[in-house]
Formats: sequence, structure tokens, C-alpha cells
Amino acid sequence: MAQLQPVDTRSQEFRPAPITDDEAAAMFRATVNLFRLWGITDEQAATLLDLPLRTYRRWKAGELGRIDRDSKARLSNLMGIHKALRLIFREPQRAYQWIDKPNEAFGGRSALEIMLGGELTDLMRVRRYLDAERGGW
Repeated sequence: MAQLQPVDTRSQEFRPAPITDDEAAAMFRATVNLFRLWGITDEQAATLLDLPLRTYRRWKAGELGRIDRDSKARLSNLMGIHKALRLIFREPQRAYQWIDKPNEAFGGRSALEIMLGGELTDLMRVRRYLDAERGGW
């Protein structure tokens, strides 16, 4: 997806290049499919993407509007969650079902409940947990 670019020529640190509009559109289409596999309602999807319900439904129907920086970050985190789950679970169905199962790491709440808090940091919390569980970053 995004290519890594040096932050500073004197440093070995890298950061991802900004997500392009085309990449964001592709991530949105993949996310709609992922939501279907997770059993997410349109209302829940709108919350996860921080969009008005009407906007989400319009975008889902193919009338994709401008995807802002926050939405790109949300889509990226959702794709990261999906990737981590696919790496952790060999059976795709188990990965799709995990999202709605109670988890001790979240105080007995499911990852979906955490993410439905609506903040970008809620998505990031689930992604960080899964990345740590799979031994990645």
C-alpha cells in the first residue's frame, strides 16, 4: 500500500507516505466487504468510520465522496485489524467471529464494543493489541 519515506536524511526513522485517494477508495470498498463478514450494521459502520449514516449509505452505494485524513486513518486501522486477525487465525471464519467475542484484554468487552466508542484511538487500541498478540508492530 503506502510506501515508506525517510523522515530525515540523517535518521534511520521511516514513516508511511500519505494514503492516496485511490488507495482510500480501495480500502473503503474492502472495509464494506469486511463489515459484511463481521456482521456489522450500517449504523455500526457509520460509527466506526465517524460518518453520518446517510453519508455511509451513499458511499456504500457507490457514490464515494472525499475521504479525509481521519477517515483514511480509520480505514487503515480497520485493514490492519483484519490483517492481524488473518495472521492469528488460520480459519477465516474464526477471525471474523473474534471481533464480537468478549475478551479479557478489554475487560470482558468485545473488540467491536471497544471500537464502537467511536474514536480513532478506539480502533488503534484494538489494532495495537492484535499487533502485539501476533508479535508484529
